[in-house]
Order: sequence, then structure tokens, then C-alpha cells
Amino acid sequence: MIGFFADLPPVLQALLATLFTWGMTALGAALVFGTKNVPRKLLDSMLGFAAGVMIAASFWSLLAPAIELSEGGDLPVWVPPLVGFMAGGYSCAFWTGCCRTCTPA
Repeated sequence: MIGFFADLPPVLQALLATLFTWGMTALGAALVFGTKNVPRKLLDSMLGFAAGVMIAASFWSLLAPAIELSEGGDLPVWVPPLVGFMAGGYSCAFWTGCCRTCTPA
């Protein structure tokens, strides 16, 4: 199966991968149509799992490569990723505040 996929043109590989991820997302989102009431404990568990996945994704996709790239610099390896992480947090807080002032209550 992987050999077949690897032999396809890159644009077709990207299309198939996009359709696959769209399909899995739609399938997961469609579960909401089969439920009327979801227990609060289950919702809290799902929210906690999603938060853990996002934290892991942000570390392995953003922070670990940033630490690796900053190894040759003059600063300690943790400083550039920390500055980027904090700048992103402040940027989110700033734009959230701007959006709250622009929308009527």
C-alpha cells in the first residue's frame, strides 16, 4: 500500500492525504449527530485529551525544532524558543482584546 502511494505524483499524494484527513475529521465530527445528551464528565475528559494533544503537537512541531536550531547561537538554547512562545501568547492576548473592543456586547 505504501509503495503504491509513494509511486503516485506528489500533487496526487497531497490530494489523497488531504481527502483522508478531511474524511477522518468529518467522521469524528459526525458523532455529534448520534448523541442527545453527553455527560459532563465525558466532555471534560475529551477537552483534557484535546488539550494534551495540542500541547504535544506544539512541543514536537514547534518548540523542539526551535531548541534544536538555536544550539549554535550565543544565547542559551531555551531563550529563543521562550521568546517566540511568549511573543505568540502576548500576540493572542492582544488580538483577543482588540476583537472584544470591536464587537458589540
